[in-house]
Amino acid sequence: MSRLAKIKESIKKRFDEINNEALKRNIMQGLPFWVGSAITGIVAVFYAKLFAWAEDFALFILHKNMWLMFISAPLFFYLSWYLVKRFAGTARGSGIPQVMASIELATPKTNFLVDRLLSFRIMCVKVASSILMVMGGGAVGREGPTIQIAGSVFRFVNNLIPESWPKVSKRNMIMTGAAAGLAAAFNTPLGGIVFAVEELSKGQFRHFRTALFSAVIIAGLTAQWLLGPYLYLGYPELSHLKWYIIFIVILVGIIAGIAGASMARFILKILKWRKKFTFKNQLIFLFGCAVLMAGFGVLWGELAIGSGKEIMTETLFTDNKVVAWYTPILRIIGPAASFCAGGAGGIFAPSLGAGASIGSVMAGIFGITNENANILIMSGMVAFLTGVTRSPFTSAILVLEMTDRHSVIFHLMIAALLANLASYIIDKKSFYDHLKDDYIKEVQAQ
Repeated sequence: MSRLAKIKESIKKRFDEINNEALKRNIMQGLPFWVGSAITGIVAVFYAKLFAWAEDFALFILHKNMWLMFISAPLFFYLSWYLVKRFAGTARGSGIPQVMASIELATPKTNFLVDRLLSFRIMCVKVASSILMVMGGGAVGREGPTIQIAGSVFRFVNNLIPESWPKVSKRNMIMTGAAAGLAAAFNTPLGGIVFAVEELSKGQFRHFRTALFSAVIIAGLTAQWLLGPYLYLGYPELSHLKWYIIFIVILVGIIAGIAGASMARFILKILKWRKKFTFKNQLIFLFGCAVLMAGFGVLWGELAIGSGKEIMTETLFTDNKVVAWYTPILRIIGPAASFCAGGAGGIFAPSLGAGASIGSVMAGIFGITNENANILIMSGMVAFLTGVTRSPFTSAILVLEMTDRHSVIFHLMIAALLANLASYIIDKKSFYDHLKDDYIKEVQAQ
């Protein structure tokens, strides 16, 4: 063999070694993300089934003897609050601001604080407390809690990685877990990715995009494997839209965006006021919220309690396109009372329900029916959620994936962007940003 051939052979061998090492390293770095995603998919499905059972239980009580709500609601609200108060204070509420706070604290100096926001104990309390809240008729959702649960799963997996393993970013693990949790909760993989980019990553996306994409896909596939392919809502009819409907979509976007930001502001003020309560006053307030939700159930039935999915499905998939004018008020006060009671539960789905009711009322005001009413309902959902989260792209993509109606992306993006602008009239910061800062202060003070 000539000298030149030997040199070429040596270079080729060296390149093969480098490529094999790089491949091995990439697989080893990706493995924790894939394991966490598979576990997240399984846990999310289990949690979804429990949540659905809890909603059915609340409806059973309501239909069996509505006056029992005045016993069951205070009892389950109290148990929900007690679990959080006794075992894991940071398991209360949504879960999204806790994850946002964890991402900010996942630095070498403050990483130890993350365990106060994401852990196996918090995950268990989160599930139990939110289930109890729903059994009592609470108007809360499971999507925010699923994100904190997924973040806890990924945190647990990350803590199991041995020192000899290639370095895996703790921050990227949490962000990917949150995205996987949202994808598994709604069966919206694109929504999970956009949520991570828009709400969580703050410019760091390029450093972990491969892990994020694969994790979201694995979590979504795991959920589909267990539940079968499904849409969170279904296929609403959207053909033959009138040319002028876009102008009403604009109006719905502005009104629902302001309403979403107003609800968020209202909840924040109640939470600030509640912090000053003595233990006795906290209990009085808790039971007051429970009695209020029981009264809503007795007076207005199942449309006033639960996550709000009932409103979305009824208005989108039946001929009952128009709800009573006061329904948006109920769907704002109910989630606010349930969220502020002190137990676990999110406002993601309740925000969608409130937005759907606003779109439905607007359809009634303008005499809009059939598929033209559906686009107003969907626009209200997107706009209200945007007003709360200030994440217009996430909101629009989520609703698109829930309904598989990509032909109306223009309408929904218009509603989302206008809602985002209009919500600044009420507050410059998002609901989750306010709560994130509170959680950071809380865990630092412990």
